[in-house]
Amino acid sequence: MSLTTKVLIALTLGLALGMGISATGNTTLAGLVPIIEPVGTLWINAIRMTVIPLVVGSIIVGVTSAPDARTIGRIGGRALVLFLVLLLAGGVFTALVAPPLFNLIPLDPDAIATLRATASNAAQAAGESVKRVPTFTQWLVDLVPTNPVKAAADGAMLPLIVFSVVFGLAITRIPAEGRALLERFFRGVADTALTLVRWVLILAPIGVFALAVPLASRLGLSAAGALAGYIIVTAAVTTVFTVVVLYPLASIVGRINIGEFARGVFPAQAVAFSARSSLAALPAMMESARTRLKLPEQIVSFFLPLAASTFRFGGTLGITCGVLFIARLYGVELATAQLATVVLTVTVTTFSIPGIPAGSIVAMVPVLLAAGVPVEGMGVLLGVDTIPDMFRTTSNVTGDMAAAVVLGRGEKEVGSESTSVGSGGVEPDPTSPG
Repeated sequence: MSLTTKVLIALTLGLALGMGISATGNTTLAGLVPIIEPVGTLWINAIRMTVIPLVVGSIIVGVTSAPDARTIGRIGGRALVLFLVLLLAGGVFTALVAPPLFNLIPLDPDAIATLRATASNAAQAAGESVKRVPTFTQWLVDLVPTNPVKAAADGAMLPLIVFSVVFGLAITRIPAEGRALLERFFRGVADTALTLVRWVLILAPIGVFALAVPLASRLGLSAAGALAGYIIVTAAVTTVFTVVVLYPLASIVGRINIGEFARGVFPAQAVAFSARSSLAALPAMMESARTRLKLPEQIVSFFLPLAASTFRFGGTLGITCGVLFIARLYGVELATAQLATVVLTVTVTTFSIPGIPAGSIVAMVPVLLAAGVPVEGMGVLLGVDTIPDMFRTTSNVTGDMAAAVVLGRGEKEVGSESTSVGSGGVEPDPTSPG
């Protein structure tokens, strides 16, 4: 039995028990809640324990191991700009569209008040109580931490990410011997943290069950409806962004017929939707890019493998949806500054999503911490992640292919200019080689 199946069963059992406790009002059953709840908290703490080394190590390794400008050339530079723009666009789109949709999900106000009180107590115990919403100036100043260690201890993820990026860039400027040493060190940190995450996820069925019981006991029957609403909204937001933004991007900027692009990307989408893996869809992406879309070979052989393993548009949409849903579930009002923090943190965090089942859910933890939203809600989303993950992965692949078409168009134009220059008025020397 797969881990996904085990987690789904555990979630179903936990919700059933919790809703039974809520419906019957049985005091004996209600006495189980304070016994079960700490188990879920322990599991969440175990995941949080791995977040700092995983994020810091992954980001520094990603920065230091990326080819420099001489190797990447124009493809790498244009790709980075394009991906950052699309990731930010996806985050902003979700932050604007998802909250009104989540507000349509009916929840008992008394249950939300209880959840909010529980989350507030847990946050204070963990040293991350909800703070006064900062002004934009203060938020901007806080992006650069005066003490990175304190930022890590406080769970201030966005300043810590800024430090990690800058530190990684600094490593690329030191002598080769020291650079190689630090690269190996931080790669070891990231790999070790990823191993810890895998160990913690083995216990996911227990943790999800222990989180679902108290949640359902407080929300009652609305718990099941809320999770169903989360799945529907996430699937809808991901699909709409893919269709409204990515397809026109490929057609207009990449100058390709939208039907031709749709036919070219469909085989990879089918693999992504069923396998829930961008890397599993990579062979289909490369084949379609080469034979159907006729993209330049440098795009097929260099850009697509890089994109499939690094850039995740669907992760931006899915993680932002998850954070906004948990905020709704726990009655947390996100101000503009907090929404901006969510979008920026998600944009950077997607580059370090671990390549493991439920990797996007695990990557949601630093975003929740940065926004001041209870981390406990993440465990419940893990149990229903299969369907949202299908849509996220399909969006990932579609975004990779759309970006490949856009960059491929630029490469063709550069090639045409080179050919034009090369075919100018100077005749080639017939005695020269080649």
